[in-house]
Amino acid sequence: MEGKQDRRSAAVSSTILVVDDELSLITLCKTLLEEAGFTVLHADSSAEALKICTEYQKSIDLLITDLVLPPPGFQLASTSNKFPHVNGHELAVRATTIRSGLRVILMSGNPDKELASHGIKRGTLPFLAKPFERDRLIALVQNVLAQPAPTLAVEKRAHAANDTEWFG
Repeated sequence: MEGKQDRRSAAVSSTILVVDDELSLITLCKTLLEEAGFTVLHADSSAEALKICTEYQKSIDLLITDLVLPPPGFQLASTSNKFPHVNGHELAVRATTIRSGLRVILMSGNPDKELASHGIKRGTLPFLAKPFERDRLIALVQNVLAQPAPTLAVEKRAHAANDTEWFG
């Protein structure tokens, strides 16, 4: 009984940012995670998610992002565009640079071959295959939040080296 209460307490104090271009999936995740006691922020694009990571005043403990986030149109990342449209892998890299200690779960309904055609590899980060069941989502979130937060030094080194092993 005490273990359940401890997990519930951790959930109440944890904030999760869910990013997907499908509104129905955002709504599903938001509902399931809030029912489990989490605070949920959401974005339907990487640009919106980066803006939230930059401007949200409180802590964000976990980013759950789809790997394939199609941009609304062709757009180049530049110094004048602080919030570019990028895929979920690049969003995770940028978000962990903005938010020290941010944990990440990648998700996709696409087979690995299709992800590769987008230049994306999934790998060592926790992965949630779509479609998923409520219990799988909650268990994975609880497990990831129970792990020590990653350190920014490791994330920056992986990003600077463009080390695909970090994500795949």
